[in-house]
Amino acid sequence: MGFLRSAKPAALMLAAATAAALLTGCNADQGAPNASDGASESSSTTPTPSTTPSDPVAISANVKKGERDVPVDRLVDVRATAGRLEDVTLTGGTTTVKGTLASDGASWKADGRLEPGTLYTMAATARGAQGGTTERRLRFRTSDLSLAQQTYPSVAPLDGETVGVGMPVIVTFDLPVTDKKAFERHMHVISQPTQKGSWHWLSDKEAHWRPASYWQAGTDVTVDIGINSVPAGNGVYGQEDREVSFHVGDSHVYRVNTQTDQMKVWVNKQMVRTIPITTGKAGFTTRSGTKVIVEKFATKRMRSETIGIGKNNPEYYDLSDVQWAMRLTYSGEFIHAAPWSVGSQGYANVSHGCTGMSTANAKWLYDLSRRGDVVEYTGTNRPMEFSNGYGDWNEPFAQYTAGSAL
Repeated sequence: MGFLRSAKPAALMLAAATAAALLTGCNADQGAPNASDGASESSSTTPTPSTTPSDPVAISANVKKGERDVPVDRLVDVRATAGRLEDVTLTGGTTTVKGTLASDGASWKADGRLEPGTLYTMAATARGAQGGTTERRLRFRTSDLSLAQQTYPSVAPLDGETVGVGMPVIVTFDLPVTDKKAFERHMHVISQPTQKGSWHWLSDKEAHWRPASYWQAGTDVTVDIGINSVPAGNGVYGQEDREVSFHVGDSHVYRVNTQTDQMKVWVNKQMVRTIPITTGKAGFTTRSGTKVIVEKFATKRMRSETIGIGKNNPEYYDLSDVQWAMRLTYSGEFIHAAPWSVGSQGYANVSHGCTGMSTANAKWLYDLSRRGDVVEYTGTNRPMEFSNGYGDWNEPFAQYTAGSAL
């Protein structure tokens, strides 16, 4: 805790009746001791070497000596009556729970919650106005939790990753979170420079956070998911805290016009290249809206069966080595090299929904791009779906914030 334990004065020889009275009046523990925990529990008061009686300081806590099945979301609270706490430690196994001591010494509160199935030891020292000290030590055990009672958060981007200006923060839980308010209060995104943003729950298992507008290039971001032992609802608790830091690189925004079959590449708000492209033909219309690069492949096998076109269909295809492919939607829209359609690029839409370009242009764009870069499409009447990839930018920010639990 950072507080030094006061040196204990030399013990005085007191009458047996006086000592017994002090032990009973200042340090009585509630709750039966639990010998099976192997706890050595004691309370003692040692007066200062003076004619002034020792101070009647009492130390209490919101856990009991020998208590079992303490809920893991309990924030341990220790208090001193008629005195000041000088030192409080709370340990479970080899882990020390950090806490905050009030400026007046009247209380100490744990900063974090507890781990399941763990034996904890609380030790506290308090001093009275006349210099007398009281010590209290107790042990308790938390409830056991199975993996079916704990939900784990996975976070994107990855720690240390550099991403594009359209990258949302994505937290995915392996078990449903029904108490979203409780969780969201412990989920924080801190950016430098600061940018306004909001969480948006896509489901009981997935929450996104995005700024009001694209990230500023060069932003450093820390994601703090402090949900360890926080109730998720239905008897489920957060399994672990996660902290991830990432960097936002240069601004890359690619603007695709499906009517003119051109892509304009903007880097840090400067247009650096226009690329002839082709998009989806009739029956395979490319979606309009804002898309974000989800993942990249130097080569990618593309099979029409993944979008519902079987082998007996004349539109069937199975391409084993499509180069410089970058995914934009979960349903299968990519930017990629399409040397077979170079004659149509810049003039006609002949693809099955992907954005094709020459191999040289695809390689140049692939090398420039990273996960989170933005691709804005216009010109069709088929809208981009919010949850089909990183579709977070297809809602106005005021509508997006309505998806927050808070």
